[in-house]
Amino acid sequence: MHAYELLYVLKPDLTDEARAALVAKFAGLITGPGGTVDKTDEWGKRRLPYPINYINEGFFYIVNFTAPGNCIAELERNLRISEAVMRSMVVRTDLRKTKKDKEAQA
Repeated sequence: MHAYELLYVLKPDLTDEARAALVAKFAGLITGPGGTVDKTDEWGKRRLPYPINYINEGFFYIVNFTAPGNCIAELERNLRISEAVMRSMVVRTDLRKTKKDKEAQA
């Protein structure tokens, strides 16, 4: 099991119920194969740094979780095919911790 961080941006015209359903769906994709969601931050509606398909705003979410490696491919696939997700990125964060540990030991 590795630690990951997921950032995704949802379209601004979604209702509160639709956004909550998507957040629950993505959390279910993480917890289904044995992962755990550690923290979910909703940053709310923010202006995008550049327009995406003529849309200037979006709802930002950051999810910190631990999951097996085979879970990530399915999560990314679902993020790509969802029409409500404008952008997404999954980053493995436990690599950063091991680098810091190595520097502290040296």
